[in-house]
Amino acid sequence: MQARIERFVEPSLLLLLAEGPKHGYELLDDLPELSGEQRVDLGNLYRLLRSLEEEGIVSSQWDDSGDGPAKRVYWLSDSGRELLDRWVDGLRGARDGVTAFLDRNEQRERG
Repeated sequence: MQARIERFVEPSLLLLLAEGPKHGYELLDDLPELSGEQRVDLGNLYRLLRSLEEEGIVSSQWDDSGDGPAKRVYWLSDSGRELLDRWVDGLRGARDGVTAFLDRNEQRERG
């Protein structure tokens, strides 16, 4: 059994897009490192991107400048940057709670 932090894909995705515009396959490659997920489903990723775009968090457009077929490129909107900032604030607060939890557990283990 492995403990998991649920729903961490969204802030991870926002952080990757804050670094610069990316297409779906780039996001798919980079997300596992940040989200803790072993594998992110491509269909779920595109559904999340569409949902974030409908909310005005993410913007996109087709890019046909490279070799091969056109790719949809995504970037963070101003609202997306604000949401990322809220995630960061919340995660910083959670980090303090997790640190206190882990410190207490270490004390318990030492006896």
